[in-house]
Amino acid sequence: MLRIALLFSLLSVNHLAQASDSDTYNRVDFQVEAAREVANDLLLTSMSVEIQDKQPARVAQQLNAALNDALKKASAFGSVKAASGNQNTYPVYGKNNQIEAWRGRGEIRLESRDFKAAGELIMQLQASMQLGGVQFTVAPDTRAKTENVLIAEAIKAFQMRADAIRTVLGAKSYKTVHFTISNSDMPRPYPMAMMRGAAMTNAAIPAPEFAGGDSRLTVQINGTIEFP
Repeated sequence: MLRIALLFSLLSVNHLAQASDSDTYNRVDFQVEAAREVANDLLLTSMSVEIQDKQPARVAQQLNAALNDALKKASAFGSVKAASGNQNTYPVYGKNNQIEAWRGRGEIRLESRDFKAAGELIMQLQASMQLGGVQFTVAPDTRAKTENVLIAEAIKAFQMRADAIRTVLGAKSYKTVHFTISNSDMPRPYPMAMMRGAAMTNAAIPAPEFAGGDSRLTVQINGTIEFP
């Protein structure tokens, strides 16, 4: 009785293995993509200020005053979005590991599609603040619209590739087993800022003219098709 049960078990496993091989025998995996160059239409940057004093209260007072003044100036630019960023105060140690002063640092973050207005605001703020790294990217709504178009193009490309494979293999039809959609972008090199006019002097800080450059948005489809 035990021998019969073992034999039945072996036959069942063998049958499942054959069925599995048969299920995947006529399947083909492949990848297609659709891509487009899109202008970076969103500028992101930060402006920071540092204050040092022997009294932490004075550091906080001066730091808050500087940041509040920066936000007030930014409010005059309707096309530039400004928000408070990181802010911290820490001790400065001297000899014998004794605290000899306090240093505070605070920042505001700027976001805008209007590069000219952002440059003018940065020019004003640079009189008392430091410019952080400037980043250019594709705005979320622009990205979404472009990716929707690319998805449609990628699906069409997937269907055309599947039909081409079907023709080469001489099959009458095919069915899609599954496919996944993924996206990515690759920024292109660009000059971050070009100063207008003569070299910067102590008398005046020229407004930076920003060149946002492009990003290459890509939608990829990895899929599997099966022939009867």
